[in-house]
Amino acid sequence: MAHDPVPDTWEQGPAYERYVGRWSRQVAPRFLQWLRVPTGLRWLDVGCGTGALSAAILATCAPTSVDGVEKSEGFLETAVGELGSRVTFHRADAAALPLDDATFDAVVSGLVLNFLPDLDTALAEMSRVAVDGGVIGGYVWDYAGRMELMQWFWQAASELDPRASALDEGPRFEDFTPEGLTWRFASAGLVDAEAGSIEVPTRFEDFDDYWTPFLGGQGVAPAYAMSLDETARDRLRERLRELVPTEPDGSIALVARAWAVRGVVAR
Repeated sequence: MAHDPVPDTWEQGPAYERYVGRWSRQVAPRFLQWLRVPTGLRWLDVGCGTGALSAAILATCAPTSVDGVEKSEGFLETAVGELGSRVTFHRADAAALPLDDATFDAVVSGLVLNFLPDLDTALAEMSRVAVDGGVIGGYVWDYAGRMELMQWFWQAASELDPRASALDEGPRFEDFTPEGLTWRFASAGLVDAEAGSIEVPTRFEDFDDYWTPFLGGQGVAPAYAMSLDETARDRLRERLRELVPTEPDGSIALVARAWAVRGVVAR
C-alpha cells in the first residue's frame, strides 16, 4: 500500500474540528468540573489549539482572565476567530512560554501532553508561570484503551498495510495511562497528583459522517489516509465500512475516553 511519509499534522483548524475537535469540546467542560477549582481565577491554556478548552473555561469557570498559547498558526487563527479578545493569545511553544513567573492560578492543557517532544520541560514551564498553590492539569485521549473512532481506523489500516501500525497512537502513547501521567506530574514536583477518566459518546449519523473527517488531513490518522493513493484509500474506506459496528438505522455509536490528570504547585 503506497504512501508518503506521515507527520503529525496540525495546521488547519476547521478540518481538525470535524475530526476530533468536536469531541474535545464535549470533554473540556467535564474536565473542568473534575479539576475542582474555584471561580474567579487567572487561567492559562497551553496548546490551546482551536480553543475548545479556553471556550469551556469562559463558559463555566467565571475566570478573571484567560490566556492561550499555541504553536500552530492555523489552529490559532481558528481560536482567535471564535473567541476574539476574550482570550489573550500567544503563538509560542509549550517548552518556552513567553509569560512571567507566578502569573496564573490554573494552567491546563487539552489533548496536547502526549504530543510534546519534551514533556518534562513543558511541565516545568507550566509550573513556573503558576502561582504557589496553583493547579496544573490536562487530559489526553486513552488511545490504547477506548478511543474507538481511531482504534477501528488503525485496525483496518494495519490489516491492509502493516507499516501503518507504527503510526497507531495506541502503541505510541502507551505510557500515557493514569499511572503514567500521575508519575510524570509527581516527578515534575507537583503535589497531590491524581488522575481520572472522562468518557463521551461519539455518535455518527452514518458511515460517511465517520469517514469524511479522515479526509481532512489533520491529525495522525487523517494524515495517513491522505498520504495513500486513491486506490489504497478506497480499499481502506471499504475495509473500515466492514469493520465499524453499525446500528440498524445506519448510525455508528462509539465512545471516546480521556485520561485527566492534575497536580498542585508547591515551591
